[in-house]
Amino acid sequence: MATFITIGYGDQAGYDRTDPSVRDVAHAHDAHLAEGGARIGRAERPVQVRNPDGRGTRREDGAFMRADLPVAGFMLIEADDLDQAVAMVAETPCAVAHGVVEVWPLSRG
Repeated sequence: MATFITIGYGDQAGYDRTDPSVRDVAHAHDAHLAEGGARIGRAERPVQVRNPDGRGTRREDGAFMRADLPVAGFMLIEADDLDQAVAMVAETPCAVAHGVVEVWPLSRG
């Protein structure tokens, strides 16, 4: 099995314009993934950490990444391959509620 981290992007407007029955199915899908071992979390306010040349830690509030939609959450999943990982997240709330989900394969090593 390979490990993948997913990043879900979406905003409240896209979520709100998605039919509630579609959202309910997507949330049930998330629950099913969690029962199968996926680690799922909603994104909270991030901080940036820097320690240039090991001379002292600096911390700044806010995200370093910029995107058209805000980061909504993360998931750590195990799948046989990228195709299976994509299939696993295709029915999640961000994917169906006018957002997007990135799937990042993690290398071992």
